[in-house]
Amino acid sequence: MRFRAPLSCVIAVAALAAIGPARGQDAVEQFFRGKAINIYVGSSAGGGYDTYGRLVARHLGKHVPGQPTIIVQNMPGAGSNKAASYIFSVAPKDGTAIGAIFPGAILQPLMGDATVQHEPNKFIYLGSANSDVYHCFARTDAPAKSFREALDREVVLGASNEGGTTRDLPAMMNNLAGAKFRIVTGYAGSKEIGLAVERNEVSGACGIGWTGFTTAYPHWFEKKLVAMTLQLSVKGHPELNAMGVPLAAEFARSKEDRQAMDLILSQGIFGRPFVLPPGVAPERATALQRAFMAAMADPALLSDAKKANLDLAAISGNELQNLVASLYALPPSIIEKAKQSLAYKPVR
Repeated sequence: MRFRAPLSCVIAVAALAAIGPARGQDAVEQFFRGKAINIYVGSSAGGGYDTYGRLVARHLGKHVPGQPTIIVQNMPGAGSNKAASYIFSVAPKDGTAIGAIFPGAILQPLMGDATVQHEPNKFIYLGSANSDVYHCFARTDAPAKSFREALDREVVLGASNEGGTTRDLPAMMNNLAGAKFRIVTGYAGSKEIGLAVERNEVSGACGIGWTGFTTAYPHWFEKKLVAMTLQLSVKGHPELNAMGVPLAAEFARSKEDRQAMDLILSQGIFGRPFVLPPGVAPERATALQRAFMAAMADPALLSDAKKANLDLAAISGNELQNLVASLYALPPSIIEKAKQSLAYKPVR
């Protein structure tokens, strides 16, 4: 004989099941109400990562239950590894600390030699504001005005430090394509590198995102101060493709070099990632992930981004989490090849 529960019991059970998520939402709202969430940007003020961090900060709070205040703090250093390590090891693990870090800080523990205090595959990823296309550019009075010329002539480039794209990507092109880049490190971010280019301290840079580049330096293009020489990307950007700027893979010297190059350039997919430390309560982490994606679709944020000429192509936290997991599961031989390609030996 089949037992059938009375309709009243079924309704009661369904009501009780709904109470759980509702109570969780109420608890999250109660926790964040009246609090501040700090976004630690791993670069100096005024650069591309800072611009995106502040864009998200202006609109994130209204989508988080309890509508907390969002505060941006700059924590430049070590190619954003300083900020990444702070988020991982020191910052509160209650949802009130978010890191806006370089994609290089995600790959650094996998391929870099320097010891860092964070494990990227244990971060909780909120998402990324966009996927970026990194590129190389040089002053028009530089010794080499194209990447092919840089295979034969030394070009001095400004960069941050190991772990940052402006340092790691030109080192990769030296090792996997034979470029003769001399890399001058120590600049806090893209803003400082840009000033160095203007002062002719360096001849150019590699590893700065194309997104917003023309907006940040419109006078460079008006005065034809610089030329775009290479796309450090798997597919490239439509604007750069239309200019005929070549892709890095065209200059890889072997199949293995190409595979290692693709691994390193995968960080462009990360774009501008936002992360939480491990240990944040699942219900708060989920609420923040949802808030991030809601903010990225907010008409007010989209309007602000359009005014600033910022490209947006949001990637969810789950997508980033899966991508990071797949990278950390690659065969050791590919990882080692990629790792060795990031070692920088000054050009002689």
